[in-house]
Amino acid sequence: MKFDLRCQPVELLLSDVDGVLTDGSLVFDNQGIETKAFHVRDGLGIKLWRRAGYRFGVVTSRNSHIVKTRAAELSFDVLRQGIEEKLQAVQQVMADLKLSAEQVAYIGDDLPDLPVMRHVGLAVAVADAAPEVRSAASLVTKLPGGRGAVREAIESILKAKRRWEDLIQKYGS
Repeated sequence: MKFDLRCQPVELLLSDVDGVLTDGSLVFDNQGIETKAFHVRDGLGIKLWRRAGYRFGVVTSRNSHIVKTRAAELSFDVLRQGIEEKLQAVQQVMADLKLSAEQVAYIGDDLPDLPVMRHVGLAVAVADAAPEVRSAASLVTKLPGGRGAVREAIESILKAKRRWEDLIQKYGS
């Protein structure tokens, strides 16, 4: 199915964290405290997505206070951490929100994301994703994870939905 058609029913955008919203590095300080770097453009993209009336969330296998903080800052609709079986978690989210697979998009980068990507209506891979993940995607971003790939995906989906221009009017474009 053509990309533009896959985008039309999407109401929920879910993302992995490490390797998608971050560059995939796991950095610990001398006290064992984990740090993560998030790209500011991804944050604005998520805000624009939500301003358009759509929902956003993350499903990640790791637990991190930093992710919880970022989720609160950007008002994520879905936050699932410590998830080993991502597909089961996504199916539960879909049931809770009364959404069909076609209404969900997922952005991933590595093998644990494949079952979800094969289940949802729109699968997106970041540029530096594993080859198998890129092969399963309807859209592969030009940007790598943690470097604006989520923003790029959001722009592509919103443009396909013909919503992008209206959303950026306030910025004088």
